[in-house]
Amino acid sequence: MAVFSSKATYIERDVVHGYAEACTADAPGRVAAYPPRHRDVDFALPSGSCVTMDLVRDTSGEWEVAYYRTLMEADGVLLVGGGQSTRIAGIIALSQRIPVLPVAAFGGGAGQVWVNLDKVRNDANDDDIALMGDDWRPGADARLVACLLAQRQRRQEAEEAARREARAGAWRLNSGLAVAVLCLLGSLALLVGAGAPGPATAQRLAVFVTAPLLAAVGGALIRHTFDSGSGWLQGAVRGLGAGVVSVLLYCASQLLALPDLLDHLDVRRLLFFTVPLGFSAGFTFDLVFERLRAGAVSVTPAGADPLASGAPAPSAGPGSPP
Repeated sequence: MAVFSSKATYIERDVVHGYAEACTADAPGRVAAYPPRHRDVDFALPSGSCVTMDLVRDTSGEWEVAYYRTLMEADGVLLVGGGQSTRIAGIIALSQRIPVLPVAAFGGGAGQVWVNLDKVRNDANDDDIALMGDDWRPGADARLVACLLAQRQRRQEAEEAARREARAGAWRLNSGLAVAVLCLLGSLALLVGAGAPGPATAQRLAVFVTAPLLAAVGGALIRHTFDSGSGWLQGAVRGLGAGVVSVLLYCASQLLALPDLLDHLDVRRLLFFTVPLGFSAGFTFDLVFERLRAGAVSVTPAGADPLASGAPAPSAGPGSPP
């Protein structure tokens, strides 16, 4: 328990005495007093009390400084009566989602905080609000303490749920990046392992199509790290679709320029163009679909031989090599 003054005009004195009476040898208590420098506190606890008093003197000469500093580290705030500083403490507790218990029955600043609590619920529910605003009656103290502890429990559960969600999000992100790396390595492995030029067999066509599509999926998954709107599997599918469209349009442009391309297919040479094209299409899949909707598709003019000059042909996919 954190208190700041032992003056008889402040509620801390009565609260500390009640707290000491409830403590036993089996369940001892601790009170931390935060007076400003050059001031002392004396709660005149009876001898044999099971409460440990710790004096934590603040460097400031004003009690308000220690008061508000300690507030940010509190597990919960109990407000009874008080004036402007009590009201400010309650508003700070609400803004920081610190469990707060304003006992409105005694009015003062605590009563004003109770009114504000109805608008900023944090971890309090309707029953808690009604209990805090109820008249004082026998047994109200136990119910109010249980209310404060219930708020703290809800806050801890919410924080734990947020931590679990953060861990799950980090796992999804890392797993997506791991798949992206595997896809890119797979596309590069197919490029390195592509065989010698020859007729378009099923194996050569499979390598020619698979490598850029793997690169497209890898590009989409890397792009997904900047966009948390959906899971990485959805991003991979979108990248795969963009890669299919871009690569097939590129192949179509090559076949229009070189009708006999499949009779002597140089897979490795073409993969140096299609793998970067697939990655760019996957990384910018939104631009691919936008251009398709706009009908902005360019095709290599008939008769042009992009491979003869050693430069890639213009293609329909955005992000293709210049």
